[in-house]
Amino acid sequence: MLLKHVTYSSWNDAQLVASMTAGDKAAFDEIYERYWKKLYNESFKRLRNMEQVEELVQSVFVDLWSKKERKSIINIYAYLITAVRYQVYMLYKKGQTLPQFEEPLEHMALSGSEADSLLNEKEIRNYIAVWLAMQPEKRGEIFRMKFMEEMTTREISEKLGISQKTVQNQVLTSHASLKQFLERLMVMMSIL
Repeated sequence: MLLKHVTYSSWNDAQLVASMTAGDKAAFDEIYERYWKKLYNESFKRLRNMEQVEELVQSVFVDLWSKKERKSIINIYAYLITAVRYQVYMLYKKGQTLPQFEEPLEHMALSGSEADSLLNEKEIRNYIAVWLAMQPEKRGEIFRMKFMEEMTTREISEKLGISQKTVQNQVLTSHASLKQFLERLMVMMSIL
C-alpha cells in the first residue's frame, strides 16, 4: 500500500488553515515552521528576554492548536502576530516585564559603516544635544536621566514624582523622535 505524500510547503495559508482546522497536525506544523521566527522576532523586539519570548511564542502556537476547531481564521499571519502582541501586552499589564528600549547612541538606525563614513560619535552627541534643546523640558530631562545618567525607569519615576508608565511613554516618544531626527540627518548628510 502506497501512502500519498503531501507537500505542505507549496500550500497557501488558507489551505493550511483549512486543513489544520480539520485536525491535520502536519498542516499545523507547516504553519509553525512558516511563522515561528517572525513571531519570535516580533516579541523579542518588545521583551528582550529569550526565555519569555520562547514561552510566549510556544503559548500562542499551543493555543492555536488546542482551539483550532473554534477559531475562524482568515489571515493566519495577522492572527498570530496579533496574538503575540496581545500576550506581550498582558505581560506588561501583569507587571511581569517592562518595555525594553534600546540605547539610542548604539542602535539609532545607523549601521556601523554609515556611522563611520558620515558621522563619528562626537558629532552624533553634538546633534543629540541640538535635538535635546528642541524637546519639551520634561522629556529632555527624562531622556538625560535615562540615557546619559543611566538611571532606571523606577529611579526616574521616584525622583520626578511621576508614574513609571509616564517615564516609559516619554522614553518611547523621545526614542522615536530622536531616531527620526537622526534618520533625517543621515539623509541630508548623504545628499551633501
